Parts: sequence; structure tokens; C-alpha cells
Amino acid sequence: MDNLMGLLRIKVKRGINLAIRDVCSSDPYVVVKMAKQKLKTRVVKKDVNPEWNEELTLSIADSNLPIHLTVYDHDTFSLDDKMGDADFDIKLFIEAVKMRLESLPDGTIITKVPASRTNCLSEESCVVWKDGKVVQDMCLRLRNVECGEVEIQLQWINVPGSRGLHTAY
Repeated sequence: MDNLMGLLRIKVKRGINLAIRDVCSSDPYVVVKMAKQKLKTRVVKKDVNPEWNEELTLSIADSNLPIHLTVYDHDTFSLDDKMGDADFDIKLFIEAVKMRLESLPDGTIITKVPASRTNCLSEESCVVWKDGKVVQDMCLRLRNVECGEVEIQLQWINVPGSRGLHTAY
């Protein structure tokens, strides 16, 4: 608990145009990793445009560590097939949370993260003040695969008793 800054809730919304890994479709699920933490969504059967709408929560001790997302095709009788991966970082998101922007009007854009060759964003991502919270929607282009994107949303959760976001390391 000494090193815990807080929790990052990652809502894995949906996959778009994911690769076909079975006869005519795939049974995709998402694995999110950061340091030694590993979380996964449920499998959506026979769907290359799955809707997960699942919330996964990571404990954050170092906001400089990248978060790795991998999509797999679930197979019953063999190893699951990889359907692409993406990395994203949360540095700009954390900076926005640190600003303590409680008085902003709903929908205010705090900062924008452009898509570039150095990140997996498929389009510009905005950090926004929404419903009394800082949130960031991202559309991640999957690497190491012929096609596919995954939409996620980030939200910060403060934890009473943690060191919070005010101590820099």
C-alpha cells in the first residue's frame, strides 16, 4: 500500500474489425498487463466486432510503466491464437488527474493526445472532464496482425490511505 498511487479502471468497450482466426470468425478476448498484473475479459463467441463493455482495474504504483493489451482468439482444443497487441501509456492522463479540475463544465477537453508512429492510437485521444471525473477514450490500433482496433476508456480511482498522485518518483 505504501507505493500505491491509486487504481486505474480500464473499460474495454469493443473490438472493431478484428482478425479472423477460426474458419469464418473468431472468439476474441482481451488481456491487459502492467508489470506483474494480468487481467482479462470474457470470451465473445464468433464475433470479429465484439462488445465487451467490461471494467478491469489495475493497481498503479508507477505511472511511467506502459500498459500492454493483447487480443486472443479462444480455442477449445489448441493454444489460443494471438490477434494483435497494443501498448499505451497513462502519463498525460495522470497529469490531467493531478490538476484537480473539480469546477470544470461537463465535457471540457483537458488535453489531447495525437495519434503518431510512436503510439498505438488510431485517432486523436482526448482527456475529458465528464460526470465529475477525468476520463480518456482511446481507440488502439492493434500491431502484429492484419487488422483490428480496440476501444477502451480510462478512469482514475483514488484509494484512501494510498500515497495518491502528489508524490513524484
